[in-house]
Amino acid sequence: MITLPKQPIIVESDARKAVIEIEGLFPGYGVTLGNALRRVLLSSCEGAAVTSFRVEGVHHEFSTIPNILEDVIDISLNLKKLRFRVFSNEPQTLSLVKKGEGIVTASDIAKNPLVEIVNPEAHIATLTDKRAALDMKMVVEKGMGYSEVDQRRKEKLPIGTVALDANFSPVTLVNVEVENMMVEGRADYNRLRLHIETDGSLFPLDAYDQAIGILVDHFGNLRIEKEKTAQDASGKEREKQVNELVLSGISTRFLAILAKHRVKTFDDIGKLNLDKISRFKGLGDKAIQEIRKVAEQHGIDLK
Repeated sequence: MITLPKQPIIVESDARKAVIEIEGLFPGYGVTLGNALRRVLLSSCEGAAVTSFRVEGVHHEFSTIPNILEDVIDISLNLKKLRFRVFSNEPQTLSLVKKGEGIVTASDIAKNPLVEIVNPEAHIATLTDKRAALDMKMVVEKGMGYSEVDQRRKEKLPIGTVALDANFSPVTLVNVEVENMMVEGRADYNRLRLHIETDGSLFPLDAYDQAIGILVDHFGNLRIEKEKTAQDASGKEREKQVNELVLSGISTRFLAILAKHRVKTFDDIGKLNLDKISRFKGLGDKAIQEIRKVAEQHGIDLK
């Protein structure tokens, strides 16, 4: 019997990092559960990222902007580092307008009640002159995992709009450690230690709970209902009996007559007697003898 593990122990936890230990895992289950949790944590937790942006006066992504140190490609790389909490399932458009010499960070983005910027200190651009101006709009969307532009965009974007590959996952690192431990005299049971780090938009313990829920839902949906299995089995058994009756050697014409009287299996024949069969219209002495012979071969005595 495969024993179940103990409840998880929270060794360390804050807004961005957590260490969780699971003890008493059956031998080999440290790797089994650890790998499954790691894959789900990195790929299936929902987050938000910039998916496209547009800078006023810029017509393509290979442009430079007057009086701004970074070109459009550098700005796009900086926008990929922005992290958000989005409280809507719809894409949100954010605006950023900055003039004069200075550093542009995420804190300069105009407030939106449905979007919270997790890292407002993140660098976006550097304005190098008092005449410099940066007027930009960006679209933030929710999603899971890593998403390439081609996977999301079906329609053409307006000229000057730059689409970005997006890493939506709020989980930045998952490290799995497995070591042996002693349980009931056996030294090959496993202790699983998970190190989880996020970008701050999702607490690590919440990410862990989400991953557990996703796995439970998937495995729960894969269970085969016992009632359905029993029905399928009885259906196959009936089909087998019918096939046996068809292949038993009884003439097809006689089988058709029996079927009209709802006699389709050997069990049905066993409920009859010769007197009742003889009253079936279309069955003569030859047919009755043929049916009786086949029935006896299958251990059924027609009296």
